[in-house]
Amino acid sequence: MPAAASPPGASSCAGCHGGGALPALAGQPAEAVTAAMLAYQAGERAPTVMDRIARGFTEAEIRAIAAWVSAPP
Repeated sequence: MPAAASPPGASSCAGCHGGGALPALAGQPAEAVTAAMLAYQAGERAPTVMDRIARGFTEAEIRAIAAWVSAPP
């Protein structure tokens, strides 16, 4: 994840998506992260903990998080 200050809620992403069993988010295209989060939020992806997490964010917050995780370190 980038060194810049994270938007609200984004710092918890690294806990699961920092590498390992779940897909790493660092360096992923912001558009892909945004699309995935919005799909979870809308119930269009298989329910996991992510559908509940995504519902806690506005679209603007999701876009800010996606831009942050996509930024180079």
